[in-house]
Amino acid sequence: MYPKSLQSVIDALRILPGVGQKTALRMALYLLERNQVGAQKISQSLSHALETVRKCSQCRNLTDEDVCDDCKDMSRNDSLLCIVENPVDVFTLRQSVEYKGRYFVLFGRLSPLDGIGPSELGLDLLESRFAKGEIKEIILATNTTVEGEATAHYISEIAKQYEIEVSRIAHGVPLGGELEYLDSGTLSHAFASRKSY
Repeated sequence: MYPKSLQSVIDALRILPGVGQKTALRMALYLLERNQVGAQKISQSLSHALETVRKCSQCRNLTDEDVCDDCKDMSRNDSLLCIVENPVDVFTLRQSVEYKGRYFVLFGRLSPLDGIGPSELGLDLLESRFAKGEIKEIILATNTTVEGEATAHYISEIAKQYEIEVSRIAHGVPLGGELEYLDSGTLSHAFASRKSY
């Protein structure tokens, strides 16, 4: 239906989350008709990133170097480690939370049906960090999916072997949320995780 080159661009754009056929077509046409300089910049930036971006050897976050800036930052607290599922979680926490500890990025969560086990998440590297004895507390910031909870539980069991304190980020009623609009799972979790006031 479309010229082969245009169809190739549309297919490439459709791999992005939330981008369907029509949106990909609009994006492709915009880049090819109205913003060829922008298209060239996207192409060059993506090619460069594919060559240079890799996982940090210590925390597994994305970086241009062997060790990321967070891991090089000597002002951060080495005894506190926040464990997240994806790099976007680190970026989100940096913008929203005053946190001065270290991070560890799993790049997913345990999911045996999908072939994702402890080795795919770098849990051997994480355990070797536990064994060094510097970490005194971990903060589990995995998502509240079944797999996220299973991953958090698995990591907490490893941490307890090294006598590391384990905490979990709170989940439940959002700031400004009204109880009548919450789903039963969120409300149940919030009620079970209540604390003294």
